Amino acid sequence: MCISKFVLNPRNAWFCLALFCATAAAHDTATIFNHFKADRLEYEGNQGLHLFKWDVQNWTGTDENKLWLKSEGDYSADQNIFGRADLQVLYSRNIDTFWDFQIGARRAIEPERTFDAVIGFQGLAPYFIEVDSAMFINEKGNVLGRLTLGYEMLLTQRLILQPRVEVNVAAQDIQNRGVKSGVTEFEAGFRLRYEVEREFAPYVGMDYVEEASLREHQHSLRGVVGVRIWY
Repeated sequence: MCISKFVLNPRNAWFCLALFCATAAAHDTATIFNHFKADRLEYEGNQGLHLFKWDVQNWTGTDENKLWLKSEGDYSADQNIFGRADLQVLYSRNIDTFWDFQIGARRAIEPERTFDAVIGFQGLAPYFIEVDSAMFINEKGNVLGRLTLGYEMLLTQRLILQPRVEVNVAAQDIQNRGVKSGVTEFEAGFRLRYEVEREFAPYVGMDYVEEASLREHQHSLRGVVGVRIWY
């Protein structure tokens, strides 16, 4: 009953999420851990574009059940506006070695203040490829998706090269968000970081970004400088 309401109306996701977490807590008395990671805190830009971007995650729970908070977005220094920003609250259940199934809700803060239901998988694929995937369903039944792939290449014990690909897609046009069906954003690049400490690593890199909407289609090459933090 709760699942059907969740899919049909994402606003009910907060109630469902609380129910899932309460049920998990009642059946799991193992030690509770907490992990925070700011995978990207960075400046990204070129001669015509200046963005500050973030990609942060925090989970609390056991090996089997976790509560995840995820936020991703960017701020344009040129226009003094947020280009994209969202917050996800997810219940995560371990379903296989290195793989979690996740369900919850997303609050899109910019460009539209909307709620989406979220269903996704996160884990480690063969050859140590990090995978974070999610399907978003809004109140009108529109479906969007996001897939992020990452890989870490150890050049030395402290110098690490991280290729990264992110793809955002939409199943149909969404007029109020200016979203065009198909691939709405493609981002591919790399970050070369130096771990001063394991928990603190500044980095530099490059990104190729291609964006498509109902209004325009653009692509650009951007330089990146930032820091990765976790604890």
